[in-house]
Amino acid sequence: MDGVLVHEGHPVPGAPEFISRLRESGKRFLVLTNNSIYTARDLSARLQAVGLDVSEDLIWTSALATAAFLADQAPGGSAFVIGEAGLITALHGMGYVLTDRNPDYVVLGETRTYSFSTITTAIRLVERGARFLATNPDTVGPSPEGPLPATGAVAALITKATGVEPYFVGKPNPLMMRSALNRIEAHSETTAMVGDRMDTDVISGIEAGLRTVLVLSGVTRREDIGRYPYRPSLVVDSVADLVDEV
Repeated sequence: MDGVLVHEGHPVPGAPEFISRLRESGKRFLVLTNNSIYTARDLSARLQAVGLDVSEDLIWTSALATAAFLADQAPGGSAFVIGEAGLITALHGMGYVLTDRNPDYVVLGETRTYSFSTITTAIRLVERGARFLATNPDTVGPSPEGPLPATGAVAALITKATGVEPYFVGKPNPLMMRSALNRIEAHSETTAMVGDRMDTDVISGIEAGLRTVLVLSGVTRREDIGRYPYRPSLVVDSVADLVDEV
């Protein structure tokens, strides 16, 4: 989503036309994001506000992917959660009980209000045997004032204190892409991933067996591509260049 359809709160040029063409063509698609703060409904409203018609059922977040993973691995379980509405709602939707009393899992997501108290609780629960899961490995997030610590940075703190590494569900884990494929009943051989980051989007797309398209409207610059040992299938300036390809 970020860097592909929107950038700093504004639609990327060509994004409305790209979404419209996907709809007109009848092709199935999902909008993916590692952001676990918002629910799909919240994100849909935010996209609608900038002129992008994407309904909530077409949005797949790391929070939803994490909840789906837990429902498959340990249905009806319990978790101590550090996160916001996106993650809490997703876990409740899968029938999970949220508790700080002997939970099966500690689940770490993004929040703008990480607290010393909740991180301390997470550390103690992991030390007592709770399995450690995190929505995504992103270490920083953007803000008008500058970078903010994100899930990956806080996960590193908990790991340093406990010696336990988390399992990250979101990108670059190809599990995120595979769960998205299942969501729309698609096959990797006939699906493309469009993203703006080599280190999360492109690598997870490659590992999931998808055709990968890198857009230069977000994080990765053209001169950065050569630093990586893998390549996208196609590089374009933005989704505006893909409208006629749909």
